[in-house]
Amino acid sequence: MQQESNLEPRKKILVTGAAGFLGSHLCDRFIKEGFYVIAMDNLITGDLKNIEHLFKLSNFEFHHHDITTFVHVPGKLDYILHFASPASPIDYLKIPIQTLKVGSLGTHNLLGLAKEKNARILIASTSEVYGDPLVHPQTEDYYGNVNTISQRGVYDEAKRFQESITMAYHRFHGVETRIARIFNTYGPRMRLNDGRVIPAFIGQALRGEDLTVFGIGNQTRSFCYVEDQVEGIYRLLLSDYSEPVNIGNPNEITILEFAEEIIKLTGTKQKIVFKPLPQDDPMQRQPDISRAKKILGWEPKVSRQEGMKITYDYFKALSTEELWKSEHKDFSKHIRK
Repeated sequence: MQQESNLEPRKKILVTGAAGFLGSHLCDRFIKEGFYVIAMDNLITGDLKNIEHLFKLSNFEFHHHDITTFVHVPGKLDYILHFASPASPIDYLKIPIQTLKVGSLGTHNLLGLAKEKNARILIASTSEVYGDPLVHPQTEDYYGNVNTISQRGVYDEAKRFQESITMAYHRFHGVETRIARIFNTYGPRMRLNDGRVIPAFIGQALRGEDLTVFGIGNQTRSFCYVEDQVEGIYRLLLSDYSEPVNIGNPNEITILEFAEEIIKLTGTKQKIVFKPLPQDDPMQRQPDISRAKKILGWEPKVSRQEGMKITYDYFKALSTEELWKSEHKDFSKHIRK
């Protein structure tokens, strides 16, 4: 017993949005690194299945809580990862008020908690702060081109406010803050039919449906595999850099080319059908990761071909019921209007 008492206590980290796609993978990573993980999620878009394998661990606990209300964590807290937010178009168009509240009230609550606990906090921002960019590729110094009153604006402006209040707490209160601008990320645990490109295309292919491309498919995206994304976030949290950092894969591809890749990957014979481009859909999305390379020594390692094979196998293993069921959840029971 004497030997145990001399051991350094585990670092304790709070992960919000922990039952979501990225949040659950971050829980896995910090458990692997020996942290004590406090997971928090209101389960509006998250799924306990993503973290149920962690419930048996002594260094993991889960709190079903909405961070737009007061957040309390007893005892010492070393780090906070703020990943609580709807992240897909279907979600934030269906629950726009909640999207704005989690980016504003939720972020305010967590920054207050970080100040109280003297904890370092990393905010999950997004490439959407650049809007439909007029600069290509996008560097962290670019201020963006965002339509504040569009339907997408609820997500874009929530994230932009989130960055502003984070830097205010850093400058005014001396809180240790980090800002990750996350570009399109994919991998296992994404939800089918959540409005994002990869699960939408794979879901359509597996159901034998034609693949839907908006516009003429010349808009571009850059896809980062989740393992690479988590590594970048991990390094940023533990760095001493407080300015925003792009975390994404600069390997750019058009949506039409990507649809053709999906058809080849799945071995299906679907056609590609075209529909009108949604309002303010970004035409170009490619991160400049020079800052991440210099500050973090980070760049993605997993090729799109390798990552997509893993992701496709994950979706293919889903049951027929899961493949066909609607992802349009009834959020009403969770939302405080």
